[in-house]
Amino acid sequence: MLTLTILVPLIGALAILYVNEDRCRKVACVLGAIPLLLLIIAWIGFDTGAGAPVFQWVESYPWIPSLGVGWRMGVDGIALAIATMSALLFVATIAWPAETQGRPRQYYAWFLFLEAVSLGVFLTLDLLLFYVFFDLSLVGLFFLIGRWGHGDAQRAALKFFVYTFAGSLAMLLAIIALVLTTDPVTFDMRELIARQPLAGMDVRGALVLLGFVIGLGIKTPFVPLHTWLPPAHVDAPGPASAILAGVLLKMGTYGLIRIPFSMMSATFARYAFALGIVAVVSILWGALVAMAQRDLKRRIAYTSVNHMGYSLLGIAAAGALVGGGEQAARQMALTGATVEMVAHGLITGSLFLICGVFWQRGREYDLQTYGGLAQVAPRLTGFAVLASFASLGLPGLAGFVAELQIFVGTFGVYPWLAAIGLVGILITAALFLQMLQQLFFGELPARWSDFSDLGRVETRLLAVLAVLVVVIGIYPVWLLTLINSTTAVLTGGP
Repeated sequence: MLTLTILVPLIGALAILYVNEDRCRKVACVLGAIPLLLLIIAWIGFDTGAGAPVFQWVESYPWIPSLGVGWRMGVDGIALAIATMSALLFVATIAWPAETQGRPRQYYAWFLFLEAVSLGVFLTLDLLLFYVFFDLSLVGLFFLIGRWGHGDAQRAALKFFVYTFAGSLAMLLAIIALVLTTDPVTFDMRELIARQPLAGMDVRGALVLLGFVIGLGIKTPFVPLHTWLPPAHVDAPGPASAILAGVLLKMGTYGLIRIPFSMMSATFARYAFALGIVAVVSILWGALVAMAQRDLKRRIAYTSVNHMGYSLLGIAAAGALVGGGEQAARQMALTGATVEMVAHGLITGSLFLICGVFWQRGREYDLQTYGGLAQVAPRLTGFAVLASFASLGLPGLAGFVAELQIFVGTFGVYPWLAAIGLVGILITAALFLQMLQQLFFGELPARWSDFSDLGRVETRLLAVLAVLVVVIGIYPVWLLTLINSTTAVLTGGP
């Protein structure tokens, strides 16, 4: 079933090139929704009970036996939660009314291709396939930004590709070094987690960890590896920005959990505090720089650096080398980091779709040119306010559930890092409130008197994402049960 989750959109990306242009979006929506349906079925059938296997729905077929490489698919609670969120966001972005610039077939084909390889990153249990899918995701987004973006889109796409591809090469070296320590050689993630091949190799283990941190850190991104992100977001079309923030950034933090956290636990623990410091710097730097931005999209882009810093902080705290009494705190931090990935995908995905509305209506991202839009666009105002409040961590919304667990868990391991990181929440609240005031309240400029509100399709898509943000905030147990079934094992719990 997981194989179909990848193959359906991949084959659909080729098939849609022969579909009538008037039907492209409808066909793409159907093809994009099939993986979501399959993942919901996998979620329903996932066993979260004690004693259940960590990886479920496993499919395995030999590919290159001499290297121990195979087509291996499977999910644990973390992968299933992130993959399902990603599939939902792909459906929303494909269905979003977009300016395809006379090339709808190619536009939707690249979205379906990107969906297939993105889900492959989260579903594969083979380390080589992880790298293949990880790299192919760059190709899909490169064309979506370069061909359907605006402003200096081609330069932004090139910088995005070269920067992130360089990081992935560092990760490839780390993968090779990790795998060559096994005998027999294998790329099976389950075997590598069980063997912990670099245990006791201090210098070599540190270099391999550095390779993974660089490659995955660029994709996350955290400071100082984040400079490719703002131009890529600003010049990308709204739906592509939603996928970049909501899905591709998660590949970095998910990869940290799946590879060095799980396969090199002793080495990761040795440098967990350093990663925690990087996380706090990202939290504060991202929030402060975001607050200084006049460009709406750049502001939202820098908040992603801030929020992925929260996830990194939770992962660092969960992987720390501490006494046994902190296991509950470490598990809570890792659960919070995963919920943050899901919440950020839904919230920031919504915010970038909203940014696309501003570009379609006004061809302008400058915050100071807007104002008073609540008078003419009440639906847009409502969704923007909800997403902003969720992003700043208001209780009752998804962001609060994630950040509460991250900081409670981190206080049990690194209390000073948690205390400093909390300042980022205050700055985030200020920058979002200021943004809302500038965009929607005050006097309405005459040039925006005919600014049109959200259409029916836009309203429905944002409503689905908003409902999930509220449901996770009010009743998160259905999500936490799934995630906890894995985080308990990864942190050494019962």
